[in-house]
Amino acid sequence: MKVILSQEIKGFGKKGELKEVAEGYARNYLLPRRLAVEATAANIRQQEDLLQRRADKLARERADAETLRHRLEGLRLEISARAGEGGRLFGSVTAGDIALALESLGFRVDKRKIDFNEPIKSLGLFRIRVRLLAEVSAAVEVWVKEEGVRSKE
Repeated sequence: MKVILSQEIKGFGKKGELKEVAEGYARNYLLPRRLAVEATAANIRQQEDLLQRRADKLARERADAETLRHRLEGLRLEISARAGEGGRLFGSVTAGDIALALESLGFRVDKRKIDFNEPIKSLGLFRIRVRLLAEVSAAVEVWVKEEGVRSKE
């Protein structure tokens, strides 16, 4: 009997796969637990439509991420922070601070998507990475300046 898996079954298959199984396994285990549906022509067509919609959505998201990456690439953010002797900050510049600076420029980026190797705890110029999708990211420069000091640029 052919079935379409409704969920991933460890060691057996992923959601949406078409599998040939014993009729007893399907009738007594997979179908009652709603782990699979019978592979009728209508169900196969519905699954193909669902997969096509997912692929289209993923392509749109990737195109949007690429557009955003091109807009963000090379962008320089200015963040003011209180600093003590030697340019050491009182506290640090966080991903939330960078997300707020990006939002003030019109970019909506989740703070969890902002990566930097170590906390920014001093004045200066830093390169950070903004993950837009798993395979798409942009490099942004963050210039941390002392609060109350005007920029020369």
